Amino acid sequence: MRHAVRLALLTALANLSGCSVIGPMAAWDVVKWGGSQAIANQAPKPVNTVHHGDAPVKEVCVEYNRDMPLDELVPALQAELKTQGVQSRVYDAGTGPSACAYWVRYVGAIEWGTPPLSDEQRPYLSAAALSLRSADGRLLSSSAYVGDTSGARWSSTRKKIAPVVKALITGFET
Repeated sequence: MRHAVRLALLTALANLSGCSVIGPMAAWDVVKWGGSQAIANQAPKPVNTVHHGDAPVKEVCVEYNRDMPLDELVPALQAELKTQGVQSRVYDAGTGPSACAYWVRYVGAIEWGTPPLSDEQRPYLSAAALSLRSADGRLLSSSAYVGDTSGARWSSTRKKIAPVVKALITGFET
């Protein structure tokens, strides 16, 4: 049966006239897009993780950083905290309740570029640093993401920040 399928496929290919539905430039764009998708699906790695081994955190307050113009960062951060079993609430700097035992603070950088198969520029997260501090300001852990210039820069913000949040909470850069 397998031999018959191969024979049918070869016969069908032999009968093609050599014409293509897409031109060479369009085919090249598809090849570039496929390569960029393969690169974009590589998992980013956290860097410079410091973890002081305190008891597991189950609830944090997130200090909203108005200087970080990427709207999708805070939802991605909260989703990944939840994945790690940590509940979170977001507050403007200096407005959170005094009952917050732990605070997550973040900084980040964005860059602009043109994604594959697009003509329009859009922002993407190029670097981020997270810190987990106790209410009295003591640093419990920190971790960072440093992007690269490959196609991975077009990965989602959540995918970029996920390993950093895991390292922040667990202390492991895996």
